[in-house]
Amino acid sequence: MLEYLIVGQLVNTHGVKGELKATAQTDDPQRFKKLKWVYIDKNGSLEKYNISGVKFFKQLVIIKFEGIDSIEEAEKLKGFYIKVDRANAVKLPKNSFFITDIIGLKVYDENNQLLGELRDVIQTGSNDVYVVRDSESKEILIPALKSVVKEISIEEGKISVILPKGLLD
Repeated sequence: MLEYLIVGQLVNTHGVKGELKATAQTDDPQRFKKLKWVYIDKNGSLEKYNISGVKFFKQLVIIKFEGIDSIEEAEKLKGFYIKVDRANAVKLPKNSFFITDIIGLKVYDENNQLLGELRDVIQTGSNDVYVVRDSESKEILIPALKSVVKEISIEEGKISVILPKGLLD
């Protein structure tokens, strides 16, 4: 499991006083208000930044970091990802998982036949869809519904599903 989780990406500057626009890569952008500090991933090197202000504009989060007081300083952070460590990650409800933790798990059907590996999760709004790729690179799209996904075991590296009739046809 990854020790740090991406919660956003710095996409542009905002104004001339060092604020930055970020896209939220979390289900709850309001969580930025509760964060005191974050890590910025500068091409694999994590640097801790204290947050001095957060506001929202359209679909973006506007963040002000301590010590970043000019557009020139903010410009240097554009494009980098914002991360939090697991201790500061959102606490998930029981039987919920971070997408990053289930990517790569093996997916098995109700007969314990290997369908492939979970390669991606498409978030549609109503329910997620698991993109499973088999050994021949064929993709299967599996709806992430309670009636379909029976068990996820990160420890065993396994997801058990009951495929809806006609899904593989």
